[in-house]
Amino acid sequence: MTINIALLQMTGCGSDKNANLAKGEAFCRRASAMGADIALFPEMWSIGMTFFDPKLEGDRERWQTQAISRDDPFIIHFRNLARELNMAIALTYLERWNGAPRNTVSLIDRHGELVLTYAKVHTCEFDVEAALTPGDAFPVCALDTEQGEVKIGFMICYDREFPESARILMLEGAELILTPNACTLDEHRVSQFKTRAFENMVGVAMTNYAAPQNNGHSIAFDAVAYPVPDGEPRDTLIIEAGEGEDIYLAAFDMDNIRAYRKRETWGNAYRRPRLYGQLNAQEVEPPFVRPDATR
Repeated sequence: MTINIALLQMTGCGSDKNANLAKGEAFCRRASAMGADIALFPEMWSIGMTFFDPKLEGDRERWQTQAISRDDPFIIHFRNLARELNMAIALTYLERWNGAPRNTVSLIDRHGELVLTYAKVHTCEFDVEAALTPGDAFPVCALDTEQGEVKIGFMICYDREFPESARILMLEGAELILTPNACTLDEHRVSQFKTRAFENMVGVAMTNYAAPQNNGHSIAFDAVAYPVPDGEPRDTLIIEAGEGEDIYLAAFDMDNIRAYRKRETWGNAYRRPRLYGQLNAQEVEPPFVRPDATR
């Protein structure tokens, strides 16, 4: 079984929700024509990953009014589109929430149903993202595709820089981790992302904004580093985009990934959880103390 993920590498239309809707729909239609099973948007697409200016009085309040609930016409439109195209859509948006809004992705299945909603856990507390409410869980769902069922989880941008994010998703059963993104992807962040696939034996796919908004380089890595037992290592890169706008299709051989997970030594095969208590410690010691950090 092969699952095709369409990486929708675009520039946003600022905070113009209607323009972002129209552009997103056009890219989804192209992705469907290319044979995609899932279309993945970059981070916070509903407002083009725009933020407020903290120096402008009232700008934060103006920005917050752009948050939408899950029954907003923007989301309903993409639910109808997913049903029409018989294709899942991972839609990102600024979500209305009690208090501050959330940075959210909702997975819409090919029947138009919301089957998973995830809010970014690791918000960037060192910048304007401190104005967001962080998520509080890493959910995984079994997605019904035309090719068969696959277990999906999400990270959003900064989440992927914490190994715990991908590790929990693996422990929750994720086979593919999808990652909406909105930052410069350099060699270190790309290598880090590749490592998440290797150490958890999961496929990973990330969509970034195209240049000049960010630098593109949307990317996907396979989980299978060694194609046969005791075999030679292989490059797990599936596809890496350039900087411009386009749709990049990442094909994941799920049968191969599942067989690999059954025989190899990473993931949850030989872990020692009884020794990992420090990972749950709340204390932060120098030199890592940051006065603006939250727990």
